[in-house]
Amino acid sequence: MGARADAFDLGQLALSSGEGRRLELEVPFQSFDFGGQRYGTRDEQVPAVLDVARTTHGWSLRLRGEVALEGPCMRCLEAAHPAVVVDSREIDQPGGGEDLSSPYLSEDELDLSGWVRDAAALALPAQIVCREDCLGLCAVCGENFNTAGPEHAHEPEPDPRWAALRELKLD
Repeated sequence: MGARADAFDLGQLALSSGEGRRLELEVPFQSFDFGGQRYGTRDEQVPAVLDVARTTHGWSLRLRGEVALEGPCMRCLEAAHPAVVVDSREIDQPGGGEDLSSPYLSEDELDLSGWVRDAAALALPAQIVCREDCLGLCAVCGENFNTAGPEHAHEPEPDPRWAALRELKLD
């Protein structure tokens, strides 16, 4: 693909106002916590396409790519491998206020690694599962319903209204 870059100096492109450039890069991916679980990638780097355009006083940026994540399934805790498509845009106009200031840009130094991580986290589905029809874990014994047979069952809990009778001692 392209050059490895966890940070990128936009100033080195020497773009004039209205000019743009498309760059294909390999970006190091930083693992992150989501729902109390750790998610990362199998590869240390992910391919990304960075579109850079110089505006009159700042930058217009677009980051695209696909990130193949690894982490536990939220239903059964087995390995899950969701692939998320990243398509994120940032505008940085000095003096334009908070809405026109990118948190990934300091001077002309772009934090690509942080931007890819955050964009991937925002693109995640609400639940990360190993497969769409994952059945999860048994609430009583913790067995994985995906591998348990149809015979998996437990003694039903006794009716709580009869709990006082269990305390009777008949001698």
